Amino acid sequence: MNKEVHYKIYKPYGYLSQFVNYQNKRKSKKLLSDIFNLPANLMAVGRLDEKSEGLLLLTTDGKFSNYITSTNIEKEYHVMVDGIITADIIEELKNGIEISVDGKPYKTKPCKAHILNDTSHIFDRFVRDERHGITTWLSITLTEGKFRQVRKMTAKVGLPTLRLVRVKIGKYKLGKMQPSEILEIKANY
Repeated sequence: MNKEVHYKIYKPYGYLSQFVNYQNKRKSKKLLSDIFNLPANLMAVGRLDEKSEGLLLLTTDGKFSNYITSTNIEKEYHVMVDGIITADIIEELKNGIEISVDGKPYKTKPCKAHILNDTSHIFDRFVRDERHGITTWLSITLTEGKFRQVRKMTAKVGLPTLRLVRVKIGKYKLGKMQPSEILEIKANY
């Protein structure tokens, strides 16, 4: 019997959350296999888009993957936005807002949101020069994961996302990991 393996990684900015380029159109895209030499049957649990970074779980265990993606597991994102977040915007995000999913209107489920005053835990990466305007960091915790949901939510309230870092999936945390770092974890579900 094969032993299932589970990892958490810090997916760096600019990489797709996959090991194989299934589209073959864009061979120049960077894949996780460019960084990690891992078992062939390893799969990413959920996704982070190319411009997003942070915690990504990898496993050979389909039951674990299904558990994480099909239940109301909380996923926390720390998001740098273009502009100043107000209390009204936080409340709007918390209560759910209408975004587009597959070209149709969709109201997001209520979520947790608050302004982040301390970002010392986030790996420092240049995004833009401060002369281009004020940025603010916030935390958004979701129990759903529609395509580019956080980016669509912040854009809808007039604060485009400049940087998105997933810091938590259920009980698994990014902590002080650095981009491209990998740690083996135990799956308890």
